[in-house]
Amino acid sequence: MALTASSTTTITTLLISLLFLPKFYSSELSHTLIAKADVDLLEFPLNLEFFEAEFFLYGALGYGLDKVAPNLTQRGPTPIGAKKANLDPFTRDVIEQFAYQEVGHLRAIQKVVKGFPRPLLDLSKESFAKVVDAAVGKKLSPPFDPYYSGVHYLLASYLIPYVGLTGYVGTIPKLQAPTSRRLVAGLLGVESGQDAVIRAYLYEHAHKIVEPYGISVAQFSNYFSDLRNKLGHEGVKDEGLWVRKSEGAEGKIKGNALAGDADSVAYDRTAEEILRVVYGSGDEHKPGGFYPKGGNGNIARSHLH
Repeated sequence: MALTASSTTTITTLLISLLFLPKFYSSELSHTLIAKADVDLLEFPLNLEFFEAEFFLYGALGYGLDKVAPNLTQRGPTPIGAKKANLDPFTRDVIEQFAYQEVGHLRAIQKVVKGFPRPLLDLSKESFAKVVDAAVGKKLSPPFDPYYSGVHYLLASYLIPYVGLTGYVGTIPKLQAPTSRRLVAGLLGVESGQDAVIRAYLYEHAHKIVEPYGISVAQFSNYFSDLRNKLGHEGVKDEGLWVRKSEGAEGKIKGNALAGDADSVAYDRTAEEILRVVYGSGDEHKPGGFYPKGGNGNIARSHLH
């Protein structure tokens, strides 16, 4: 059957449109079909998930992924300085739950994409002390030790899930495949829950003075949030437990158990903003802080050349 001019035009248009459809990638681990453009976006959060898994595992149990799930580390180096925290039974129970949730997150991501080896993490008390000193604006004496008590540990934990949460919020609109969006939405749900639990506990103790520093829990949270905003270089995307009334929900309240924008919608961060924060350098090209050698994966490594 001869092709008419109209049918030829239709076929040509269809072929051209196919060129612009997203390319797909089949994971070696699960053969899940996802958009190729999604791979780097799904792998990048492993940097934060490794951090959270190790910090929570060591804090609650005194050991980490090398004992709990060594296959997920892909032979990456053991964290520096992590240890069991001096936690009360309730706090330890909650942190242990968080720890195993993070193990699940690592496995869930690595089912969909190949992933990469665990990056070198510095979870020593000295590493946290440097961050806290930078946030407070002076050298604390004695140095802040996240493993000293439940309050110290939860203040240190305040530094972690929220950064990953904002990263997931920023990632979802960039993903192409439904499988990718479903995975990240599920991860975001649990990360948000962890952040809410941590903030609720700290909010309950907002007036508590953390000795011997003479600084309240709420003041510490505000210092930490201000530091993350400063390092991120993208304005306000972080809020402490107390804010000015005009900045609270609907401009009607100072309490800020959950952070959100003017419409109480979660803030978002790019991968570059996250690297600036977790490196403690304010520059995605200068590793340091909790990641002495930088993060792993194509996105993080692309900024180190």
